[in-house]
Amino acid sequence: MRNIFFYILASFSSLLVLFYCLTLTSISRGAGESFAVFLLPLSTHFSWDRASVASIYSIYMVCLGLGSLLSGLSFDKYGPRFNYMVGLGLLSIAYGFLGNFSSIWQFYAFLGVLGGLGASMVGVIPAQSLVSRWFDKNLGTALSIAYAGQGLGVLIMAPLSQISIDHFGWQLSYKYISYVFIALLIFVSFLPWKKISSGSKNNPRKTKDGRAVGGVSLKEAIQTKTFWGFFFIFCFTAIGIFGISLHVVAYLVFVGLSEVEAAFSFGIAGILNFVGMVLTGLAADRYPRHLVATVSYGLSFMAIFSLAFMQVNSSIIFLVLFIIGFGLSAGARGPIITTLMAEIFAGKGLASIYGATNLGQGVGAAAGAILAGFLFDLTGGYNFGFILCSIFTFCGALLFWVIPQIRYAKV
Repeated sequence: MRNIFFYILASFSSLLVLFYCLTLTSISRGAGESFAVFLLPLSTHFSWDRASVASIYSIYMVCLGLGSLLSGLSFDKYGPRFNYMVGLGLLSIAYGFLGNFSSIWQFYAFLGVLGGLGASMVGVIPAQSLVSRWFDKNLGTALSIAYAGQGLGVLIMAPLSQISIDHFGWQLSYKYISYVFIALLIFVSFLPWKKISSGSKNNPRKTKDGRAVGGVSLKEAIQTKTFWGFFFIFCFTAIGIFGISLHVVAYLVFVGLSEVEAAFSFGIAGILNFVGMVLTGLAADRYPRHLVATVSYGLSFMAIFSLAFMQVNSSIIFLVLFIIGFGLSAGARGPIITTLMAEIFAGKGLASIYGATNLGQGVGAAAGAILAGFLFDLTGGYNFGFILCSIFTFCGALLFWVIPQIRYAKV
């Protein structure tokens, strides 16, 4: 009876940690991804061209990538409490002052730099590391739920941001977002971090005195093909996905939808994004991961082609195909990669290695977002952007097959 009691208690604690990581990832990344909804209001208010506004998001994604490396290093050295306190503090500052700005460099500094660094400190890097300490069986499923917070955040923040913009304007909307982060900062400061950072009793990734032991360091991981395979999968896939996601609301308006309809469609894709990540994690625990990844890339191609065809025929069928394909596949490779990394690189350098590979995602997302905006300004349309996204999405899929260490889950 006593053993059953402790098992239930441990399981409940694991679920609480998972819920916490899901919540923080959702809100922090959801605020950043809701920039797609703010793109048109900012462009109209300041008379900035599309590429200039998109460059704010590009800087955000670069700093999110660079911050991922810093987040992993700080997590391994100082623990999760440091990450979450610093990250929420940065996010509170970043969003609190945006409504007072009038120059684009101010948006670069606060939304781009501080927002990106803050989101990386409380996002998927500490979440992946904490969840892997609390779950062993069905690790892929648990990691996919934590990772799916990015999709859940879009679901919550995109429609709410659009409604807030319509009622209060973009300036007050950003200030309200900052209030959420201030409230979270106060809440997080009272959590029992010693218990949270330790992990479950029988987990092989459980820490000793709050520090992970064994495994390989970041320096050692960089010397493996596996590390660079993960890095470039993140990079190439991000070019394809974020070249679409940032511009999709503006594009749907471009082909005839209203702003509310476009934002709602983006939000529905966010619902499926959450579902897709969870389903991917479940599948990755049961089937070969490179096959699961290939299916998700197929859905991404369906989404890109459907979006492109809407220029010729704005049928609801193509919109639905886009929502399904993009919603179920965007971010779906993340849970597969994080599960593989938790198994291959478990130990003292896991968070740092997570962060370093996520730098590839930041670079790719920034490149995809700004290139799609530049090509729109240059050509007056999105066709070349669709071609660019298709090519890099294919390259990301190919790496799952051509690198044996990833295909067969070996260092």
